[in-house]
Amino acid sequence: MRVSEIFFSIQGESTLAGEPCVFVRFTGCDLRCGYCDTEYAFYGGTAMSREEILNEVSKHPARFVCLTGGEPTLQKELPELARELLDRGYRVSLETHGQRPLGSIPRGVRKIVDLKTPGSREPHTDFAEFRSLSPGDEVKVVVTSHADFRWALEQIDRLELWGKVPVLFSPAYGEVAPQDLARWVLQSGKPARLQLQLHKLIWGEKRGV
Repeated sequence: MRVSEIFFSIQGESTLAGEPCVFVRFTGCDLRCGYCDTEYAFYGGTAMSREEILNEVSKHPARFVCLTGGEPTLQKELPELARELLDRGYRVSLETHGQRPLGSIPRGVRKIVDLKTPGSREPHTDFAEFRSLSPGDEVKVVVTSHADFRWALEQIDRLELWGKVPVLFSPAYGEVAPQDLARWVLQSGKPARLQLQLHKLIWGEKRGV
């Protein structure tokens, strides 16, 4: 498996924001979203076995592990690693762009699935993976404009995701003011959640936090 970095920090996103977490960031992504803040994970990284990753994770005190990227589902051994983490008693979340199959991900992994809007430059056209989400999973939407927000509401309505899983909206960093997105959420009348990147509020745009 190719790993960009493994670090211990505060989870900055999802309904678990604020919790101490060990992040395993994998190298490589097959999308090029315009607002991506982890372009450094597109290339490079270090080849590590699953056992080496597990040993590195065990050096940190948290019992919560986030598998992220890049796009972690590009790693062929990801399902096995996730299962091994679960078997060792870790809570595991997976952050994915949602445009690759997720059927091999073990039950018990919390899937945080992006809904890519037109403003991302890599919008979803196949929504099959959203129909297989189950309680415990979450949907994340980064919006670059009010048009993006409206588009996302239409897709979530059509997919009947409200009430099935939490839906969290984030402003594209530097493109949408948090105050504007908060207003749109309130005006929508939907059970959406506003999400800000807590780690950036604490440390700014830095690696390994």
